[in-house]
Amino acid sequence: MVAAANLVEVAALVGDTARATMLNALMGGQSLTATELAYCANISRATASGHLSKLVAARLLMVVREGRFSYYRIASPLVATMLESIKVVAAIEVPPRHRPRSASDDALRFARSCYDHLAGRVGVAVTDALVAMGHIVLTDEGGEVTPSGGRFLAAFGVDLRPRTRRMFCQPCLDWSERRYHLKGLVGARILDRLLELGWLKSVPGSRALQLTPAGRAGLSETFQIEIGHEGVPTGRLSGPRRLTA
Repeated sequence: MVAAANLVEVAALVGDTARATMLNALMGGQSLTATELAYCANISRATASGHLSKLVAARLLMVVREGRFSYYRIASPLVATMLESIKVVAAIEVPPRHRPRSASDDALRFARSCYDHLAGRVGVAVTDALVAMGHIVLTDEGGEVTPSGGRFLAAFGVDLRPRTRRMFCQPCLDWSERRYHLKGLVGARILDRLLELGWLKSVPGSRALQLTPAGRAGLSETFQIEIGHEGVPTGRLSGPRRLTA
């Protein structure tokens, strides 16, 4: 009964439109103030503060105070995984509803940050490439970096040390692609490296990530990923892996 009560509490917190909007705004892994989150949710700062207090009390968010400002962020990768899983379920519609396409939606589907790792078409393509090259072994239950993968990632400049207590290499079901991208320490460090190289750059006010000309060339040379004219990544080693129902 205690577990059921906790489930109801968390579901109620996430189910509120304003709180869900603020949680989604934080899924890029950044920290935002109450004022910024209030703007995202189109509510007053006082109302946002009340919502944020509840989310912090439930350990869905954590708050860090620096001087006069308080910055809120997702409390842990576990919370981020829960929110991303809800998005996967929410994306399943029978029958599907027609929604007009928008440039912002297309940008998120192409490449975005999923808490601290890479998602979207580019994230799935990088994962496919690593699997096809034998550098990652990925199943529904977990993932493993092979010896060749360790050497490849080290040469690429991805530092997987020190091993922390967080998940090392795990599949994350992409809500827009319905296929796996990488999460955990491996996924986070790969995204860090892509940003450091300038292959991807953040889009202000969005979780979307923009592929640069250097990134297009780098993905082709290093990961054997070609980005088509319509922004659809394809691998030269093998076709994409698809989830089976």
